[in-house]
Amino acid sequence: MLQVLGQNVVNALQLGSVYALIALGYTMVYGILTMINFAHGDIFMVSSYLSLAAALFLLGLPLKLPMVLVFIGALLFSMLLTALLGVIIERLAYRPLRQAHRLSAVITALGVGLFLEHFTLAILGPEPRRFPDLIPAAPWTVAGLTLTPLQLLTILLAALIMMLLDLLVRRTLLGMAMRAISYNRLIVPLMGVPVDRVISLTFALGSAIAAAGGLMYGLAYPVLDPYMGVRIGWWAFIAAVVGGIGNIRGAMLGGFILGAVEIFTPVFLPSSTYRDFVAFSLLLLLLVFKPTGLLGRPIFERV
Repeated sequence: MLQVLGQNVVNALQLGSVYALIALGYTMVYGILTMINFAHGDIFMVSSYLSLAAALFLLGLPLKLPMVLVFIGALLFSMLLTALLGVIIERLAYRPLRQAHRLSAVITALGVGLFLEHFTLAILGPEPRRFPDLIPAAPWTVAGLTLTPLQLLTILLAALIMMLLDLLVRRTLLGMAMRAISYNRLIVPLMGVPVDRVISLTFALGSAIAAAGGLMYGLAYPVLDPYMGVRIGWWAFIAAVVGGIGNIRGAMLGGFILGAVEIFTPVFLPSSTYRDFVAFSLLLLLLVFKPTGLLGRPIFERV
């Protein structure tokens, strides 16, 4: 029983790491613009296809590159292009609506997500694509637990990215500018902070981090399709809200909680079909009793 519990904990850490990486994009954008980027799940989907394209290209070269280099190349390629995609979306779709009603931005975000889904569908077709095996599948047995190199790599890569992002936000000038804009976006320009540039960099960072999650998800669950970002995006959004949307550490915590919900629901309930029910029930209860999330703080505005 303890071995089954421990194995499920490892699986929850792997899946929770992916959810946390995607949830960071939601929470970073909301923290600065108080806007929910509902297209973020589809940006994650596009990043998975970019990782697949880069991996297939590198594997097709006559150089016979080691799998480690193929993995690093696919990761860097997808993170770079996905960051560029995030900047383009912010510049063309969201920046013109910055002074508009918030509902306009929400509708636009949903429209951007639909555009990404159907553009990908039109270009690549509806057939699911299979991700190549870039990480050795041979498992290790540690204290009766089965641990694969992919699980270990996913957890370590997510932990590294989260720590670097936390340091960037708390210890660098860019992070200071992000926090200043989140406190008062109207006053910050008077202090010489380039608001538009910081917001674009925020979208770039959030999208690049989601691309890392896209690659790890593609390796773990290797069948990709143009609508994969819908459900995963919603679960990552729930993770951001549970942890406290706008709080980076809260997004990490929420990601691991949702990963545990998805893995442990079939253990305690008769079917895996209850996963969405449990996740949305958890969100509902949290919004009733703690609307700001586990690590979120209420925002007070002076009138």
